[in-house]
Parts: sequence; structure tokens; C-alpha cells
Amino acid sequence: MGQGMRNIKNVRLKGFDYTSNGYYFVTAVGNYRQKFFLGKEDQVKDELADLIKSIPGLGLDYFVVMPNHVHIIFILENCRLRLGEIVRRFKAKVSRRIGAAVWQPNYYEHIIRNEKALNKIREYVVNNPEEERLKFEEFYGR
Repeated sequence: MGQGMRNIKNVRLKGFDYTSNGYYFVTAVGNYRQKFFLGKEDQVKDELADLIKSIPGLGLDYFVVMPNHVHIIFILENCRLRLGEIVRRFKAKVSRRIGAAVWQPNYYEHIIRNEKALNKIREYVVNNPEEERLKFEEFYGR
């Protein structure tokens, strides 16, 4: 590996078919956790909506755009693309729209295996903006 290149750990589940039908929880984080998406939430949402429309078999359950990261629950149903390619395309679309390389390499994902897990992750996604606001207020005393 060349000098200056980041060592990117492969966090994917070995042997798992990431085109399998199901729900996938994805978190993509802004480079250096910078708040690239603050005030650009609608642009990110537009690119996500466009991605969903352009890829047969790809659906969207829940999502939230935070100032420095995005949570998405994707639904794959007879989709020909792997989850990694879907995330790559989403990140590329957003970077082009914003006009900068805004993402950390890689992303976090979780394969949602049952209804209980899905509901727990949905609750987390819905409540994440409020939790972030409370952390900010607690830290900055506002």
C-alpha cells in the first residue's frame, strides 16, 4: 500500500450475498466528521430519491440526514446490484452535487435479520436527530 493511503478495514460479512433480498441499515459518515450536509439536507435527500428511482429492486424504508452523517435503511428486492455498489453510487452522487469529496472511505452496514431488529433500528434512526441536538446542547450549554 502506498504511503499516505489509508488502511481501510473490510467490515463486510464474509460469504454473505449482499444482493440478497432484505433490509440493510447503512451509515455513511462525512470525511473527518465535518458537517458537510448542514444546510444541504434537501440535496442529499434528492440524490437518494433519484438513486432509488434509478435502480430496479432498490427501496427505501427510513433515512435521516445529519450534519456529518447519513443513516439509511435500504430494502433490496430482486436487486441486481450489491449493497456496496449502491452505497458507492449514492456517495458519488452526493459528492458531485455538493462539489467536493465529502465522504469517509467505506461505510457501516448492518444486515437486518428480523422484525424486532428492524423496529429497533427504525426507532434509532427516527430519534438520532434529537439525541444529537441534546448532546450539542449539553456540551455547549444551550
